[in-house]
Amino acid sequence: MPGTVLLLAASPVGRGRLVDAAAVLPVLAAVPPGVLAGADTANVVELADPLEPQAVLTRLRAAAAAPGPLTVFVTGQLQLDRRQRLPHLALARTTPATVRYTAFPWHWFREELRLRPPGTTTVLADLHADADTWAHLRTAPLDSGPATAVYGRVAPPPPHRRTPAPPSYMKAVATILRSGHRPPVEQLHQQALARLLADEPDAGAALLLASAPPPPADPHAAISAAVRAGRHADADALAARCEQAAVRGHGPGSEEALHWTEVRADLAMFAGDAARSCRAWLAVATARLAAGQSPDAPAVETAVDRAHHQWGRITDPARARELGPALAELRGRVPGSRKGALDDVRRQLRQLQGQPR
Repeated sequence: MPGTVLLLAASPVGRGRLVDAAAVLPVLAAVPPGVLAGADTANVVELADPLEPQAVLTRLRAAAAAPGPLTVFVTGQLQLDRRQRLPHLALARTTPATVRYTAFPWHWFREELRLRPPGTTTVLADLHADADTWAHLRTAPLDSGPATAVYGRVAPPPPHRRTPAPPSYMKAVATILRSGHRPPVEQLHQQALARLLADEPDAGAALLLASAPPPPADPHAAISAAVRAGRHADADALAARCEQAAVRGHGPGSEEALHWTEVRADLAMFAGDAARSCRAWLAVATARLAAGQSPDAPAVETAVDRAHHQWGRITDPARARELGPALAELRGRVPGSRKGALDDVRRQLRQLQGQPR
């Protein structure tokens, strides 16, 4: 199931502009859509300096209704409306006097994203604030709802502003993603901050956004319900959050973390993605061997056997060729109870080498 990506860059025209928000869009556009979304494929919607809040709402509502993971990249500046003093994302026509009518209320993000399945929604934000909004945010942080993971920064107003500031945090995110790999969002956030602080030592004064929802009390039941409903991407996203929590709490090679890697391998099988399932089982087997488990340990043999089984179900020759050598190497160390398993891998690899690339 494809993911969805919403690229939103907005800031006022004229003297009120604090950040050149749209400057980051070409950099983000150079990233493959699947990497932006953290999925195999993705639909990307881009909004550059939109004029009307209702137009933004329409695109956000459509993105929120799409199945699969949703990632929203927001770059721009925040301003308070004078009546209710609520944070708004300033749009092209926004002035201090017209915030309520021409800007996008931040709480609309919360309202539109609140019904999405837990663990499927991520907001990455690079925001700048004027002096009034900055003072407000020090005591009233942005609220994007309990089910949405939010990472990024809010930069304070510059002491001596002559030109709009660059969207440095989001450019760092885009640069990392252009490598072709999207790390877990918390790692992506930390890597972007490290790049930002290396280039701009004063960036440490920013307010950092780092809010991830807690998996549900019974994640296995929630995952099973998602699979039964055909929401395979949602099930995998929730299992991924549980896996990340286990890594943080117990370490990457722990039984707790490996359990969730195994769950994700099974979920990939249920979704019909044999290559992803094979890759996950290979990772489990490699991690168990690296932790000192014996090649004939049942958990190790099971992981290699399941990787072998899923490899045999891959229909794309290129992906099978990609994973075959790693499986052959593991089969050499973990022959398992199936006689001739290594010979079987080598024979299939020879056949694959003769197929068109």
